[in-house]
Amino acid sequence: MTGDEDTDPDRRGVVETYDYIAGHFATKRENPWPEAQDFIAGRDVETAIDVGCANGRHTELLADVAERAVGLDASRELLREAVERERDHGFDAGLVQGDALRLPVRTDSVDLSVYVATMHHLPRREDRIGSLDELARVLKPDARGLVSVWSVEHDYFQETRGFDTTVTFTMPDGTEVPRYYHIYDTVEFGEDLAASAVVVEREWVSQGNCYAVVRGADSA
Repeated sequence: MTGDEDTDPDRRGVVETYDYIAGHFATKRENPWPEAQDFIAGRDVETAIDVGCANGRHTELLADVAERAVGLDASRELLREAVERERDHGFDAGLVQGDALRLPVRTDSVDLSVYVATMHHLPRREDRIGSLDELARVLKPDARGLVSVWSVEHDYFQETRGFDTTVTFTMPDGTEVPRYYHIYDTVEFGEDLAASAVVVEREWVSQGNCYAVVRGADSA
């Protein structure tokens, strides 16, 4: 997850939630998403970034195919989990605390990106679109990024249109911790992509999640 905890109380609350649950959350998120594995597999790039890296499970995949891999998250405690994973699994990545709306990398400098299960934690639509704009800024014109969000297509939800909600995460002592989500419908996901600076190559739904492969600018 990601956000600017210093200036926005709503986004600060999201960060605080993930700081609190980080250790147990990481044990439940050991394996990368198959869609991310498929997207990353076989690539060979210079620079890659995992936006909202959490415990680094997708950063690890990027480190296998990139000369320089960066994992970014707003939660300091999730980054601690990523550092432990990096040490235990023996991969090399730059792990940075930061904001998806202000990625700490140069314009047109990234060859490959994943932005997985993160955008839906930003409470305001303008910030979700703004984070896509920022992704478009850092991607090279011929680079690709994978974006995913939870959607109403998931069996967990009864709604058919996008909505705001909380989804509980249960700690080992039984404490239920609410986490903010914006749950997308497929039309809304497409509209937010279209309202941003990314160029969409493909959209689809898999296992209840909306996915898109995007690039930063039109290329010949």
